[in-house]
Amino acid sequence: MRSIVPLALALLVPAVAFCEEDKPGKNPPTAEHDKKPADKKDEKPKEEKPKEEKPVEKTGHAKIGGAEVKYLAQTGTIPVRKDDGEPRANVFYIYYAVTGADGKRLAAAEPAGRPVTFCFNGGPGAAAVWLHLGGLGPRKVEMPADGLSMPAGGHVVDNANSILDATDLVFVDPVATGLSRAVKGEKPEQFFSVEEDIESVGEFVRLFTTREGRWASPKFLCGESYGVMRVSGLAEHLQKRHGMYMDGLMLMSGLIDFQTLAPAIGNDLPYILYLPAFAATAHYHKKLAPELQADLDMTLREARAFAQGEYAVALLKGAAFSEPERHAIAEQLARYTGLGVGLIEDHDLRIDSAFFREMLLRKEGKILGRFDGRVTAEDGDRASNAPEFDPSFSNVIGPFAAAVNAYVRGELGYESDLPYKVLSPVPWRYDGFSNRYASVEERLADAMKTNPRLRVLVLSGLRDLAVPEDSMRHSIGHLPLPASIRANVSWARYESGHMMYLFQKDAEKLRRDLVEFLRNAK
Repeated sequence: MRSIVPLALALLVPAVAFCEEDKPGKNPPTAEHDKKPADKKDEKPKEEKPKEEKPVEKTGHAKIGGAEVKYLAQTGTIPVRKDDGEPRANVFYIYYAVTGADGKRLAAAEPAGRPVTFCFNGGPGAAAVWLHLGGLGPRKVEMPADGLSMPAGGHVVDNANSILDATDLVFVDPVATGLSRAVKGEKPEQFFSVEEDIESVGEFVRLFTTREGRWASPKFLCGESYGVMRVSGLAEHLQKRHGMYMDGLMLMSGLIDFQTLAPAIGNDLPYILYLPAFAATAHYHKKLAPELQADLDMTLREARAFAQGEYAVALLKGAAFSEPERHAIAEQLARYTGLGVGLIEDHDLRIDSAFFREMLLRKEGKILGRFDGRVTAEDGDRASNAPEFDPSFSNVIGPFAAAVNAYVRGELGYESDLPYKVLSPVPWRYDGFSNRYASVEERLADAMKTNPRLRVLVLSGLRDLAVPEDSMRHSIGHLPLPASIRANVSWARYESGHMMYLFQKDAEKLRRDLVEFLRNAK
């Protein structure tokens, strides 16, 4: 059997007690008079239930897709409640709704025509700041065009590649991320599992949709990284629990089955699925033979065919093949990865992402980024088999944290002394997946079969060494779907990595792909 995969304030305010005034004609107060009756001496002041905060609204405008777009930004929290109505947590969100010339939301005038998209990042434990101020929102962190180096500070500028002109946007921070918190007396750990997470964000989506009058609107879910697992399960959950049918899912740089990502004894699948990403990254750094450097698409086709053919058979055989056969496979792996034959043989033909990122540019004294294999840096441990850090993450975490903390309190006017948790190390649980890998493949397939109008767009970066493109290709290819429903899946590929919107060329393509998907899926 397959092993389970380990990973990644409402205050109660006492009511003010008032003493009854002495009525006219009564004796003046005495010490005895001031004493409380014996049966009331132990009474405690009654507690008021915390009042739900009102969202903060600010108007804004940005130049998007070459045109000026006016919008209303709503910032606040929505409670996730228990069955008895008491709150368990307050979920923080930022909602952008396009407005007309009169300043009114377009969705109010066209409730059945203006789409709304709920956006989630991953982790688990990541706030939605990455999709918000990186890719999709009307404002973004100012980045170098090539996406390879650390930006200066955390300046926020208009995002010309936002998709706000095509859909209203809701950026949601799950509990313990961003400014979302469990209420006093509730343990945040109750939200830290696959199913509990889907339940809580599902309740947010339901209540937000109800309060904002968006039930008749075309509705979309967008998830990045672990957010792909979240929204894939969420689509099925909303259908079954509330009869809320989505019009489309945007699955960005993610996975729906951890078997495709986490190798173990008896599970060689990730080695097979990572190989095309290694080839694309080695090609970028010019570490392949001249004939493979000439045509990237041809090289990827060759690498994928080898990975799913000879390489897969070799791994399936285990120790049951000869040394000459093993050496021949190592030579082919070296051809597509840029690593040495001996190095590959020493690792039993199994190259993982960390080892590849450490070794490809070892002679140059550099390591590669995990989220984007184009990004390089130097680390201090030249004897290690894995990088000390991920430069594609360390380059952006500081500027994004500075930007969101300044933007929420400043431009959006939302006051909170809580730290905005860009990335929170939550102790995630995979309850319900005993003796098997965590997966939402079946839930996604069920959502698509029972809602044949549901469209799915899968987006991936060629140099994503965290979640390779072929992970989703394998999973989608194995979903139990009829051909008519499988036709609802479309694909988009980008030159960079996990956060493709940080590379200007990819960000422009991402906008085109998403806008086309939104307009065709309605």
